[in-house]
Amino acid sequence: MRRLYWMKHQSRQENLIYLIVWGLLFAAPLLSLYVRTVNDPTLNFDWTEVFLVWRKFAVFLVLFVIHNVFLAPLIVHQHRRTLYISIVAAVMVGFTIYQCSSRRDFGKPMGHRPPSHIVEGHLPPPLPDKHLPDMPPPIVGEQDIRPNMPPPFVGEHDILAIVVLLLMFGANLGTKYYFRSRNDHQKLLKLEKQNLEQQLEYLRYQINPHFFMNTLNNIHALVDIDPAKAQETIVELSKMMRFLLYEGDKNGVPLTRELEFIRTYTNLMQLRYTDNVRIDLDLPAETPDKTIPPLMLIPFIENAFKHGVSYKQESFIEVKIALEDGSLHFSCRNSKADVPNQEKGGVGLANVRKRLNLLYEHNYSLRIKNDADIYSVELSLPLKS
Repeated sequence: MRRLYWMKHQSRQENLIYLIVWGLLFAAPLLSLYVRTVNDPTLNFDWTEVFLVWRKFAVFLVLFVIHNVFLAPLIVHQHRRTLYISIVAAVMVGFTIYQCSSRRDFGKPMGHRPPSHIVEGHLPPPLPDKHLPDMPPPIVGEQDIRPNMPPPFVGEHDILAIVVLLLMFGANLGTKYYFRSRNDHQKLLKLEKQNLEQQLEYLRYQINPHFFMNTLNNIHALVDIDPAKAQETIVELSKMMRFLLYEGDKNGVPLTRELEFIRTYTNLMQLRYTDNVRIDLDLPAETPDKTIPPLMLIPFIENAFKHGVSYKQESFIEVKIALEDGSLHFSCRNSKADVPNQEKGGVGLANVRKRLNLLYEHNYSLRIKNDADIYSVELSLPLKS
């Protein structure tokens, strides 16, 4: 179970880093000996020296594997700090005892090794007595004290090995914490993306009924005014329903389809009103191969028809869409009726704001002016390929 737990939390990138580092460490003595033998012809390539270094490295490798597989997950994934510190302390004590007990010169007398320039059978001739300086008589037992003393229990090399082991454990923990934070960040981004998709889906489900409610009200009015136009409206509505059914649930639709939807909706709405209502629609003649979130602009146009048309006085609605430098610039201006529409609204506009914040964050511009006689909206947003 513990092995499966470790394999679950350790990524391939992390294992690759460990493999590269330990591979370089074990290759270092081999390369060092090779370079020395190349530069010095008197030296022979002796594998014994390499195996001796590898044996020391093997001890650190075994301890690293134990720490990486069993100990590090205790604190990184399970947060059991007390247990981790206790086991690591015990490992350090055991490693110290092993280091001191495996020392080759432990317990051997010191000071009896001849100088390197003295070779057996070629001792220099003794100096005459007259050249010997006058030396004080030796103290009994003094010459045997230091040579026969054993080395200290913890030597300089032992302390260095312990420090290296601590640094190795710390590097292992740092690497694991880095990969865990990276994995947590990736999971957080995935959850945020799922949450974003759920919010957008919820907003689309709100926009579609809101749009159909307004459109069906228009058809209801046309049935009494002009039944023939009402039939044409139903045909146009079926086209828009097809767009909503097959395109409305996507993150982005071709800009050409979105503009065609706006043109159809405006023509449908224009059938309902008389010549007292001036409707100007200015769309680009050519559209690039770009996409836009579906039904992003239509709520502003709906709002203009709902609150900007008066049957008692002349009214106007002006919609203009321009494309420039990979961005879409949308503007909608409408007059304000003397008697405002008492129908509860605002759902579409509120949803558009939420969608813009979710999809574009701060990479868009929305300005709404509510003057005494004119209501205007200006929206600029980037288009995606």
